[in-house]
Amino acid sequence: MRRSSQIPLISREHQVAGFRRSLDRAAAGEPGVLVVGGDAGVGKTRLVTHLAAVAAEAGGRVVVAHCVDLGEIGIPYLPFTEALGHLQRPAGAEDADDVATCVADIVAERPALARLLDPAGPRTAQDDQHAERLPLLDGVASALAAAGRPGAPLVLVIEDLHWADPSTRDVLRFLVTRLRAEHLLLVLTYRSDDVDRRHPLRPLLAELHRSERVDHVELEPFTAAELRDFTTALNDGPLTESDFAEVLRRSEGNAFFAEELVAAGLASGTLPWSLTDVLHTRMQDLDPPVQQLVRLASVAGRQVREDLLRAAAERTPGLDAATTAAALRDTVAHQVLAVEGVNLAFRHALLAEALYLDLLPGERTAMHLSYLAALLDSPDLGSAAERAHHAQQGHDLPTALAASYDAAERARDLLAPTEELRHLEQVLSLWESVPDAASRTGTDRVEVALVAAGAASRAGQPTRAVQLTRGAIESLQDDPQRQASLRHVLVRYLLDIEEDVSEASRQIDLALQVLPADPTEELASTLAVRGRIEMVRDQDDAARDFLERAVDVAHRARAPHAEADALASLAVIEVGDPETAARLIESAMHRAVDAGSLTAEMRCRYNLATTWYYAGHLDRAADLVASGLARAEETATTRSSVGISMRMIAELLRYVRGDLSAPPPRDGIPALEAMVMESAGLYAAVARGDDQVLDRTEALRKDWDVDGFVALISGGCRIDALTFAGRYDEAAALAEAVVEHLGAVWSTYFLGRIWISALALAALADAAEEAAVGGTDPRREEQRRSGDELLAVARETAERGRPRGGVLGPEGRAWLRRAEAEHARLVAATDGTPADPAVWESTVREFSYGYRYEVARSRFRWAQALRAAGDRAAAELEAAEALREARDMGAGPLADAVLAWARRARVAVPGARRETSTLTDREEQVLELVAQGLSNRQIGERLYISTKTVSVHVSNVLAKLGVSGRAEAVAVATRRGLLTV
Repeated sequence: MRRSSQIPLISREHQVAGFRRSLDRAAAGEPGVLVVGGDAGVGKTRLVTHLAAVAAEAGGRVVVAHCVDLGEIGIPYLPFTEALGHLQRPAGAEDADDVATCVADIVAERPALARLLDPAGPRTAQDDQHAERLPLLDGVASALAAAGRPGAPLVLVIEDLHWADPSTRDVLRFLVTRLRAEHLLLVLTYRSDDVDRRHPLRPLLAELHRSERVDHVELEPFTAAELRDFTTALNDGPLTESDFAEVLRRSEGNAFFAEELVAAGLASGTLPWSLTDVLHTRMQDLDPPVQQLVRLASVAGRQVREDLLRAAAERTPGLDAATTAAALRDTVAHQVLAVEGVNLAFRHALLAEALYLDLLPGERTAMHLSYLAALLDSPDLGSAAERAHHAQQGHDLPTALAASYDAAERARDLLAPTEELRHLEQVLSLWESVPDAASRTGTDRVEVALVAAGAASRAGQPTRAVQLTRGAIESLQDDPQRQASLRHVLVRYLLDIEEDVSEASRQIDLALQVLPADPTEELASTLAVRGRIEMVRDQDDAARDFLERAVDVAHRARAPHAEADALASLAVIEVGDPETAARLIESAMHRAVDAGSLTAEMRCRYNLATTWYYAGHLDRAADLVASGLARAEETATTRSSVGISMRMIAELLRYVRGDLSAPPPRDGIPALEAMVMESAGLYAAVARGDDQVLDRTEALRKDWDVDGFVALISGGCRIDALTFAGRYDEAAALAEAVVEHLGAVWSTYFLGRIWISALALAALADAAEEAAVGGTDPRREEQRRSGDELLAVARETAERGRPRGGVLGPEGRAWLRRAEAEHARLVAATDGTPADPAVWESTVREFSYGYRYEVARSRFRWAQALRAAGDRAAAELEAAEALREARDMGAGPLADAVLAWARRARVAVPGARRETSTLTDREEQVLELVAQGLSNRQIGERLYISTKTVSVHVSNVLAKLGVSGRAEAVAVATRRGLLTV
């Protein structure tokens, strides 16, 4: 029989046609991504092999790279290292050689990229400052872009994305978001059946789905007709009906299974029962040395370097150089292995996996040790991560520990903190089993744990950083001096994850009791962290004392890192005005940069951005956030606590400035920070009127105890959403719950209470206005008292709360004015007298520092107040402007509210036609009189109809509006603009 590689591609015409369109677009300078998913064996590799041939025939440059499965041990950027290696090699053709030269020049110009391809290359002083991640990512993108030409795009195929390391996923994110006009087409394959909801690839796939440049293909098994064509081509003729039925039943349309069943079953006369049986049947046709070599190859995975396989074979019983050479030729001839560049690869990863699983435990161990011996003798045959993998699987624990430590250093050089953490955790897990671990690594276990904690923090795993650091400190019970010198490290991580600083304070106090008074870096760092704790407690005087002492000690100890850290905190509390604060923070940031303290530098960048944000200079703050995020990306700190905080403030800035679009995708964010960012996205979700916003806010209720900001933001946004939905009592009750919860967690006069009070007042005012349309409301006095209390609380909070810099900023002042304006609206609704429009005019003015959505909403209320005061012309102008802004931002509920009110109030704004009603004219007349509080008898007298007829009309109105009572009918009709006022 023939193999699938020897026959034309069966079916898949739709996928091939889509690829040709993508290829044509890439040739014209419209880059794209094709993601191919499907179960193992369904035909992904066969499809992309055909697509590669199609691209090559069309004049494109095709490079195939792979992700590999090394268990918990990863090799950062592996497929891109492989791809760039291919692109630098001359291919013989003039155009290809030009591409190779161009790519080589790009690599030579970028030290980070050069080190990716040459781990043994020289390092520069800048390498240790973690400042090369962005140049590395940009270098990869530039090299790939340079490899494509008009009419001859680069087609980069990356197979087995389900095994991709975190850094590879980061590169793909970077590439996809920056595709502009490159002649580039990415083709990515992954196993759908391996990617469950917890798989790390899932977030990336979700992001790719959202990109307009990405096409997703999910390969399905062959239908019966397609499978018949496939097996007929393989067999050079149709199978018998019984054989085909058996292949169809057992393969279920899976191409790989079907091919193996046909290959083994027809030769033996009986069809095997499992894939393992299939492979056994096929292996029986091979000579023993060939079988042994194939088994050895399976230990390396789907793909293995030929020179590494030969070297390992020389250390395997039954295989010598001559035997191996002959066996290699036979494996290729029998199409068990195929040549892929400098590598040999199984036709399918399932084949390698099945062979590996069939090995006896002793055979596996021996073969892993053969690879390990080859790698130790010739390190250039593989990476430290591969040495660690084979040593671990071969139970050579000392070598596994040393190799994992080397691999961690390699990952750190490449700014790949997740991989670095995995390798260091491997080292820690082996430490007690290797008596000479310290001599093999050149350090002790405590230092390894601290380095691992740093990697965990940069990788966005602050809780793991705390665990590692706490364990290291607890292991030093016999060395209280060193234990004390490290407590400040633990406290820094604690401050990233805990609002309650009592444990952090206890740890620092224990350190200060032991540390000598002599000026040392440890003492300076400890004092600096003690100052931060006092800042969290709002004790600025105490904080200033500790921080100034820290600066002095650091200066005398010549400890620039500690000095920069203390200055970064000191600059935050020395804020008489934003200009002064910004100068102090910038000075501290320059000191941090000079000292090479990335942590202090990033804190300063964040503090500088938030200083201008709270001062109301939103454009300046947005620029600083953008530059801070760029710096975080180039230093691989986007998942650190400061990196996450920077992303949070970026989300708030988007909303405040009027960008209500859905937030960008999030990946790799720790659970706690993910909750806070989910909360931050709720502001815009409420303004957009997302259908699921009430469900989302309710889902976060269980997390209030985890983080106070989750309670504040999700609770406040839910109050707003409930008010839009007309659920005023629930909104007011929730406001009380939020205040009670945060009063216990933070303090009674937390500044967010002004915002919560304003939202609660808005709910009360809406309820009172709606009730006023329907006549008397027995709860008016109660609502008025509640409103008075809320306003009093808002004003007292503004006086007694602790604003940043000691002065209430523009946002706080605006919300306080909004609370006063909502209270005036409530009073007007309960008293029946119009509110002074000036209070809403001043609210608009306060929000005009840049809070676009609240300006529009306050302008709408201003229009209402103007109309109630009799100034129709001014009301129309303000309402029209509020409506225009709401529409431009995509604020659906606000736009609907403006239109509904304009219809009721007979105010002329664009699109304010009266809503089409299903009610008859008579029913509308009845409804208007119901709204005035008239009984059925009174309505009948007014309209000269019988009371019974009125009752029928009322019943019809209730049914058509889908309500159960007269008051609810009035409320619904009012919101829909069916009633005039």
